[in-house]
Amino acid sequence: MSETSENRISIRARLPAFLRRADPAVLTAFGCILLLLFLSSLYSSNFLSLNYLLQQLKVASFLGVVAAGMMVVILLGHIDLSVPWVMTTGAMMACAAAGFGGVGPIIAIPIGVLCGAAFGLVSGFGVAYLRIPSMIVTLASNVVAQGLMVVYTGGFSPQDSAPPAIRWLATGFVIPGLPNAIIVWAAISAMMVFLFTRTSFGRAVYGIGNSERAAYLSGVDTRRIVMIAFAISGALSAFGGVLLAGYASKAAQAMGDAYLLPAIAAVVLGGTSILGGRGSYLGTVAGVILITLLQSILSVMQMPEAGRQIVYGVVIIVMLLLYGRAPPNR
Repeated sequence: MSETSENRISIRARLPAFLRRADPAVLTAFGCILLLLFLSSLYSSNFLSLNYLLQQLKVASFLGVVAAGMMVVILLGHIDLSVPWVMTTGAMMACAAAGFGGVGPIIAIPIGVLCGAAFGLVSGFGVAYLRIPSMIVTLASNVVAQGLMVVYTGGFSPQDSAPPAIRWLATGFVIPGLPNAIIVWAAISAMMVFLFTRTSFGRAVYGIGNSERAAYLSGVDTRRIVMIAFAISGALSAFGGVLLAGYASKAAQAMGDAYLLPAIAAVVLGGTSILGGRGSYLGTVAGVILITLLQSILSVMQMPEAGRQIVYGVVIIVMLLLYGRAPPNR
């Protein structure tokens, strides 16, 4: 063993127990968050105010819901490119259902989420049973969803506004001073942590991501797990669209376009391997917050949208170089 390796082990041994157990990628992401906050505070002390931080968490919650579903698919070693128009479909269908009156406002959110889950099931069936590459089938699902929504709206802006219940869920307050959107994201995060750490489904997702063949030979119904994973991604994408419609008071054409690349970047930035089988949900939370803060700083710098997309692309490339390569024995 080299002297450098011995020094690294010695330094690691002196760290607190929780730091020794922590994923380096997660620590790096949270370290970058602190660095961004420090650098932004040099520009203006308002960046460290409680109101600003809560506002950023509120904005991050929409991306966080979408990224939670994206992580399930990426852990399998797949990708979901249907996010943009599945988000839009969920938002439009929820607003449309609310316009029927009677039970409309009550079933609005379930209708939107079920529409997303339906698209996810179709994509998952194509990946799991027809063996179509996830990149192709989810891209096709995205185009189908776009076509259906264009037919539904006639190519014009939707006229249905978000019902009060959806607006309250996205912008209201159950706890004074704490936006509901943050509470919703926290609840979904708790469910995702439970799913990944306490259920056989979560263990199967990690197993398939590491080796689908080995998972199958060990008795896991890999095709069913893959299909359910895509359904979860679709449902959470649609739910993110519903929350976004509540935040904006109505759905809009292409409202989900700005969320695909950030969702992937947030998951990968948090240390989840794009090849599957490795990742922590806490890292995804850190990645979402980091991406949101980065967006805020770039907005203050008045960087154009093209520049932001370049930054996201560079982030994904760098994190792939750091965490996306397969180990030699894989």
